[in-house]
Amino acid sequence: MKLIKYISLFLILLTTGIASAQIKFEAKVSKTKLGVNERLRVDFEMNKDGDNFNPPDFENFTVIGGPNTSVSNSWVNGVRSFSKTYSYFLAPKRQGKFSIKQATIEIDGETYKTQVVTVEITSAVERPNDPDNAINVADDNIHLVAEISKTNPYLNEAITVVYKLYVSPNTGVSNWREIDNPKFNDFWSQNIDMKGVKVENGTYKGEDYRFVVLRKTVLYPQKTGKLEIEPLSLDLTVEVPTNRRDIFGGRLMTQVHKTVSAGSNTITIKPLPEEGKPDNFTGAVGKFDFKITTSKTTLNATESLQARVEVSGNGNLKLFQLPKLTLPSSLEVYEPEHAENVNTNLNGMQGNISDSYTIVPQFKGKYPIPNVSFSYFDLETGTYKTMSSSEIIIDVLEGPTNNSNSDNNFASTGAEKQKVVLSTNQFAFIKSDPNLTSTQPSYFFKSTWFWTALFAPLLAIPLAIVFRKKKAERDADVFGNKVRKADKLARKYLSEAKKALGQKEAFYIALEKALHNYLKAKLYIETSDLSKDKIKSLLLEKGVDESSVIEFNSILKNCELARYTPITNVEMQNDYEKAASTISVIDKQMN
Repeated sequence: MKLIKYISLFLILLTTGIASAQIKFEAKVSKTKLGVNERLRVDFEMNKDGDNFNPPDFENFTVIGGPNTSVSNSWVNGVRSFSKTYSYFLAPKRQGKFSIKQATIEIDGETYKTQVVTVEITSAVERPNDPDNAINVADDNIHLVAEISKTNPYLNEAITVVYKLYVSPNTGVSNWREIDNPKFNDFWSQNIDMKGVKVENGTYKGEDYRFVVLRKTVLYPQKTGKLEIEPLSLDLTVEVPTNRRDIFGGRLMTQVHKTVSAGSNTITIKPLPEEGKPDNFTGAVGKFDFKITTSKTTLNATESLQARVEVSGNGNLKLFQLPKLTLPSSLEVYEPEHAENVNTNLNGMQGNISDSYTIVPQFKGKYPIPNVSFSYFDLETGTYKTMSSSEIIIDVLEGPTNNSNSDNNFASTGAEKQKVVLSTNQFAFIKSDPNLTSTQPSYFFKSTWFWTALFAPLLAIPLAIVFRKKKAERDADVFGNKVRKADKLARKYLSEAKKALGQKEAFYIALEKALHNYLKAKLYIETSDLSKDKIKSLLLEKGVDESSVIEFNSILKNCELARYTPITNVEMQNDYEKAASTISVIDKQMN
């Protein structure tokens, strides 16, 4: 009887051990049916720690929070229970049935995948108007506004769009990122550089607010009619007050995620008037000055001079053509060099553009550069204006005489280089090196290419054998391959961390992965062994000084804490630089 009891107990323990050894990796959602205005929570849960977790791309959803990581360790009746969860908070983009694709993770060298989960997104559902609800409080106290300078401009008239985020005094924003960026179709656009974000006081709908200017953009419409300015959308982490208070009576704050949008705006673009439009008008709109200057007016034949056609002022300087010079045929003219010195601010483009012509006279005499006219549309008066340059005389003092029947007033455009036959050295354009080739036919047989093609395969055989042997040795080195893979992943995630600067969650996850994989490559340990004490002892054994070890562990600690505390972009940049420099120092010190 006792033997039966012992056998039963043994079988129970064995069954329990086998069950506990089964690895699970599952995806769970907070609900399978929700409104388009609701939020979805997705948990990726595993019962054993792993490496290189990769979430799905969450297409058809906007990630408004996460990943948040939670770990649970417990012992019940001598049996260890482990659970680790990555949580994401999603906002649906539209209605329909959508799939949350597979996430992957590596556990004990094996890759595990979650099942595909399908959720249904319905039309917006009513939410109770609870004034104490944190989301409702955020909705009432956070506003993103697009301020447009003019809603009915002329074609090619500058307008500005300034995006401002208004926040009431009793709320705060700890983090933000852009979700949708306006593309400004049918506009020439340029963002104005901003040095930092400055908090200012102002009013919104008659109430006191704080605001920051997030973006300034100058637009030049390139099409008439109704044009849409697409919205800018942001994902915010908002801190709102609760009904709970601390021991000093101050209100406690809670964090919620909120998506705000500036909304789309439609403006009407007026065409430029046809009445009074000059024939030489090329689209210049604004307020301009026009002039033609030359580097000199007196020179000898075969010497060169520069003629500069310049327009300066305020307007669409980069969006129209400069007038062309028309010159006598006895002046050799080269293609002009275009130059722009233009700055863009809230008033539009300011500066100057120019075309510089190189002119070489071939004969003695006086040659006129005729007056040139330039037209633009003046926004102040709503009329076209035309300016003309004065005639410039080029006096060529010395050189051969032009005996051709053409006169000096025969004009050619400056965009064409004139071909002039000089009176001296009439054979200058005849090649002295004929560069002749043999007409004798060449044969492939017994040629250099013939012998190369014959013996190349024979030489390739031993190289292929050596290569195959080396590859087999490398493939057989399981431990070495694992180390190399970890080192490669460390570099990959460090690069991803740099790209994610400004996005707190993504940055610190990538940075932590980079540090873990670096240790796996250098210390030949698994993620489950990455305790701070063990890291310290192993690094000290490898010859790394204690200060570098402490710095490395502090960076790991920052990665763990940063996900749950407000972090500025400056702090993220500092953590990245610390991680990169510490890894470099450890590499140099390690035996």
